[in-house]
Amino acid sequence: MRSFRTLDDIEVSGKRVLVRVDLNVPFSEGEVSDNSRIESIAPTLLELADKGAKVIVLSHFGRPKGRVTPAMSLEPVVPHLTAALGGREITFAPDCIGADARRIVDGLGAGEVALLENTRFHAGEEKNDSAFAAALAELGELYVNDAFSAAHRAHASTTGLAMLLPAAAGRLMAGELAALESVLLTPERPVMAVVGGAKVSTKIDLLTNLVERVDVLAIGGAMANTFLHAAGIDVGASLAEKDLRATADAISAKAREAGCRLLLPSDGVVAREFVSGAASEICAINAIPENGMILDLGPDTIAAIEKAIQLAHTLVWNGPLGAFEIPPFDAATSAAARAAARATRDGGLLSVAGGGDTAAALHHAGVAADFSYVSMAGGAFLEWLEGKALPGVEALKDQH
Repeated sequence: MRSFRTLDDIEVSGKRVLVRVDLNVPFSEGEVSDNSRIESIAPTLLELADKGAKVIVLSHFGRPKGRVTPAMSLEPVVPHLTAALGGREITFAPDCIGADARRIVDGLGAGEVALLENTRFHAGEEKNDSAFAAALAELGELYVNDAFSAAHRAHASTTGLAMLLPAAAGRLMAGELAALESVLLTPERPVMAVVGGAKVSTKIDLLTNLVERVDVLAIGGAMANTFLHAAGIDVGASLAEKDLRATADAISAKAREAGCRLLLPSDGVVAREFVSGAASEICAINAIPENGMILDLGPDTIAAIEKAIQLAHTLVWNGPLGAFEIPPFDAATSAAARAAARATRDGGLLSVAGGGDTAAALHHAGVAADFSYVSMAGGAFLEWLEGKALPGVEALKDQH
């Protein structure tokens, strides 16, 4: 049962609504290079505006460390946000608190939108300073959090505001939480997790939590090499955290106790150098050459993962299965992603993916749109999968 309010539970007409979003978007040569995050928040902002709210948008950008840093201003985002809102005019405020912000907010009419300057230009933001939170709260009458990707931070605009104003989750936030709850809290079994990436050390909590919640855990990427090494397999010159052998053993033991099947590589694509188009060969996992690097999963392992996906009813995916940025080492990630997409399209699989390079890998495979849900949150997505409480989410629950 939902434990927080959404837009369905608040009356916004004529009200000043502070909406925390995530506009921390990538820039290249002074232009936004990926509009995905901007487009994802448009439904909440448009719904509020269409209901007659005075919409006041808050966001951080970069790490200015509490100082005004022109290169990290949100002003260049305005035209992109305007486009995402169908050409709706947006007024930009040169500060997020104080007289400049108040002047812009006071000038808003029903259905109009303002974007306030980077909240992290003030040191009180990251400190969750009560005075800074109060200064933000003075500008609004209601608070909506639509920034799940920042929910793992206990900052003034993500948690402090929720303590000072009637609060609710935006459509993006509510959708993200519903998707995550469906794969870990109330899943249809069998449940499968696919976890890739370079290092076990960055995902110890994730793996430890998942083995107690899923029926099958497929491990790929360089982190699989650490598990293979722990099992006594010589991985040649492959990247592996050999000092984490005990950690890998402990996770494997916990999986056995929980009845979770670990699906580790049985073969791999091996090369002597990590460059595009490098000569490679398929080797059994117990026959890796001394100077060879495992850079992708082999066909037998891919087939095993595809079969497990076909049998699953719920799938959670985090991280690529190989060095997907460089062909031909993207084959396993793309093949497994396509298998998950087919199962999702056929209606037998609920598939949720996110964190790190995951979205990029699924877009690279051309199937991101076929997954049930692809999160753009990095740290927040991972911390949720690790079983940790997220301050931004807990603040919304406290109000219910």
